Amino acid sequence: MITAALVKELREKTGAGMMDCKKVLTETDGDLEKASELLRERGIAKAAKKSGRIAAEGLVEAFISDDAKIGAVVEVNSETDFVAKNAEFKSFVADIAKQVALKNPATVEELLAQNSISKDGKTVQEVLIEKIATIGENLSIRRFARFETTDGMIEKYIHGEGKIAVLVSMKNADRELAKDICMQIAASRPEFVDRNSVPAERVTKEMEILKAQAMNEGKPAEIAEKMVQGRIGKFYGEICLIEQPFVKNPDEKVSKLLEAKGATVVEFVRFEKGEGIEKKEENFAEEVMNQLK
Repeated sequence: MITAALVKELREKTGAGMMDCKKVLTETDGDLEKASELLRERGIAKAAKKSGRIAAEGLVEAFISDDAKIGAVVEVNSETDFVAKNAEFKSFVADIAKQVALKNPATVEELLAQNSISKDGKTVQEVLIEKIATIGENLSIRRFARFETTDGMIEKYIHGEGKIAVLVSMKNADRELAKDICMQIAASRPEFVDRNSVPAERVTKEMEILKAQAMNEGKPAEIAEKMVQGRIGKFYGEICLIEQPFVKNPDEKVSKLLEAKGATVVEFVRFEKGEGIEKKEENFAEEVMNQLK
């Protein structure tokens, strides 16, 4: 006899749905181990069915080594925000961030092929498939970044319970300053460290736009050129970290803060959950009609 307690035990062990647990327990005459294996075997088929669904929710997470010399940030997507709050999913994402930091894969494909640091004898791909089966949604490891330093430090900052993650590599900085810089990046969304980091074609394009704007205001070409030189500073002030006003003291630029501390920012990355992913627009009325048909 398949008892409710047995179904509950298998559900807690695997994370699979109650009806799925009851079904495999019936098929295996109540053998927990065989039932668990059956769920895993069928999870591959379930995962394949879910792979076409759009996963635009999820979490961004980061990991820093104890000596602050290695760090990684990852984005793992799910279909719903509800799953992003699931403890099993959170643990999986944290494991992926640690995997990237410690094993240094070059690409997502290489990461998936690596042996998992969280489950002996399984690849990251196999662990991902298991999570898709047990959690019941399409999950996707979208991207990651990894920093390593020998003469500096790495710091992280997570905002909004996994909505935004920042990783920064700095020299001559203490933890407090590095955390402040992380929060600056999270809040002000810089794209580059300084002017020298901005690609020349990006600057040229922006100057063309600024000149066109000035001439559309009726200014002569030579005046428009001078206006461009004045306005390009605002452009740099928006996209370059060190030229932004410091969020904790808007009267001071980040460059002055770093100069006073004798510190420099080597590199940074900012991940925002789901940015750039086109989400599916749900039409519930149409969905209901399709079901009725």
